[in-house]
Amino acid sequence: MAKINFGGVEENVATRDEFPLAKAREVLKDETIAIIGYGVQGPGQALNLRDNGFNVIVGQRQPSQSWDKAIDDGFVPGETLFPIEEACKRGTVIQYLLSDAAQISQWENIKPHLTAGKALYFSHGFGITYKERTGIIPPADIDVILVAPKGSGTSLRRMFVAGRGLNSSYAIFQDATGRAEERVVALGIGIGSGYLFETTFKKEVYSDLTGERGSLMGAIQGLFAAQYDLLRARGHSPSEAFNETVEEATQSLYPLVAENGMDWMYANCSTTAQRGALDWWKKFRDAVAPVFAELYDSVATGNEAQLSIDSNSQSDYREKLSAELKELRESEMWETGRAVRALRPENEKVKV
Repeated sequence: MAKINFGGVEENVATRDEFPLAKAREVLKDETIAIIGYGVQGPGQALNLRDNGFNVIVGQRQPSQSWDKAIDDGFVPGETLFPIEEACKRGTVIQYLLSDAAQISQWENIKPHLTAGKALYFSHGFGITYKERTGIIPPADIDVILVAPKGSGTSLRRMFVAGRGLNSSYAIFQDATGRAEERVVALGIGIGSGYLFETTFKKEVYSDLTGERGSLMGAIQGLFAAQYDLLRARGHSPSEAFNETVEEATQSLYPLVAENGMDWMYANCSTTAQRGALDWWKKFRDAVAPVFAELYDSVATGNEAQLSIDSNSQSDYREKLSAELKELRESEMWETGRAVRALRPENEKVKV
């Protein structure tokens, strides 16, 4: 494990320099990694592990679109693709990658197969952190570990194929075997992480729920909508409002921030843009700081977790979700976005 200084704070970090792929393979050479769930994170992690030379099987409900997808990706029924309980029985590392709601509903079927010495692996701290609400309480004689890629399973796979790595956090909730740390780091390297930084299950889920509702998805959609609506109300065309709000940000400026940092991006734009951005960013920070405080408190008290559990367990959840996404999709801003994307040069289109 390396010690890396981040902004004056020293953190434990695992990289492929001190923990190369060959070492990860050696640590897991006698393990069977069972990927439970082939939806959001499952495919990326399963395919990266398989391509990196690990022994991987998939457990998935049958029949389902995800079962068919696993077959399309080269997993063979009866050999490397099994019903969920059979895969759990065969696996020594159980990567529990179902949705939070599905983890709750499947737990009683999974638990009998968590025999002594196995490892239960999560990519989200939800089920364990809120175990009094979810009922996910693992037996004491297994390792309970977490590797949480900082992005979608699709991004994890795309970056792996491109020869890059997506950063991940890692955590140990329970070390029953004395091997939990080497197991979790080896798995993190195996799924294609760029580097791994240490956290806890609780901190992972608190930061993750805050980020999803905040700057990653919720707040950014709110910011986009507020600026787009303002420009439209002041007489700007849909195309102009969308380009100034979303297209320039996502296609031009955000990639520069990712590559070089915000200060570099400020230094390499017009002096008019520099002055305006420097004058206004703290006003936006101060305006949204109370909302973020309210959000974090809602996460920390378990309110956000309970809202998710209650919503996702409803029989008509999918229908309600579709209606909410339809409202977004058919809003003028994102209808305009669809038209703008269609006008991009072919080699600049994002393939989904």
